Amino acid sequence: MSSLADIAFAAADGERRLTPDDALALLERADLLELGVAASRMRERLHPDREVTFIVDRNVNYTNVCVSGCRFCAFYRDESAPDAYVLSRDELFGKIEETLALDGTAILLQGGLHPHLGIEWYEDLLRSIKERYPIHVHGFGPPEVVHVAKVSGISTRETLERLMAAGLDSLPGGGAEILVDRVRGHVSPKKATSDEWLGVMREAHALGLSTTATMMFGGLETLAERVEHLARIRAAQDEAVAAGRVGFRAFIAWSFQPGNTELEGEVTSGSGSGWQYLRTLAVARLFLDNVRNVQASWVTQGPKVGQISLAFGANDMGSTMIEENVVAAAGTRFVMARDDLVRLIRDAGFVPVQRDTLYREVRRF
Repeated sequence: MSSLADIAFAAADGERRLTPDDALALLERADLLELGVAASRMRERLHPDREVTFIVDRNVNYTNVCVSGCRFCAFYRDESAPDAYVLSRDELFGKIEETLALDGTAILLQGGLHPHLGIEWYEDLLRSIKERYPIHVHGFGPPEVVHVAKVSGISTRETLERLMAAGLDSLPGGGAEILVDRVRGHVSPKKATSDEWLGVMREAHALGLSTTATMMFGGLETLAERVEHLARIRAAQDEAVAAGRVGFRAFIAWSFQPGNTELEGEVTSGSGSGWQYLRTLAVARLFLDNVRNVQASWVTQGPKVGQISLAFGANDMGSTMIEENVVAAAGTRFVMARDDLVRLIRDAGFVPVQRDTLYREVRRF
């Protein structure tokens, strides 16, 4: 066994906390299969019952109008574009009713950074949902919170407090991309900075709001910057844990999909490949020793790589994705019904468990 394998297995067994230098060395040089075995051992230590969870929910993009103009995004539109939209309440309610009819428990409510929608619009949106439906609203990533605060002339903390009072149940980790401003300045210069993203998450944790953390990799970042992203997530989680808070309930990494984006010709071939995804997933599992759940990204990698992810540290298959528009706009479209996810999990040797957004059991298969 190599010395890098020794480092990985020591982390897996809780005998050593990976340093950023360790993580970089594992990303660069570790044997892929040894990484997978080590990450699986860590998953087994954290989740000894051999259950793999998933959620039935729906991504609802309430608007595609966005002033950010991220170069990696094929979904956004200018306000004047013929296909620009803001969902009507009837359209939104129809999507929620379809979700509930499919035994869904939540909606992931995300949109573009609309130039004219202030906090009152979002409060009314949330209240109109909660008055009608018993559904969990997982919504508005940190860049949306920062943007709404600026449009409304209030702080991000007040924005969060008002959204929570109106019915927001948890905060997704969208818009993290890579938490290094060199990268963000090139791919999304008008979006929240790394410090702003982390600041919103720290405020959410202080308010008792459950959150997730994400990473979109395989764009223009270096491997060292990928590790820096993980280190900033782990540091924020250390703070939450020290304060007795849940912090990030889960970490989700996915590979950048360059189709139909401004970055299509700039991305290095293979940077978002299946083997790079599995390597990054395994290192993330080993490095983020304070984040309990790690999701597989079958939406960008496909069902088979999603299934293999369960042998590289993932303990959750994410969402059935009743609806998904952003990744699909980049030309990647994978769809699975609940029965398909159950079969993939079972065929991999695990017990499938449907969960809700807060990782509480809904149904065991």
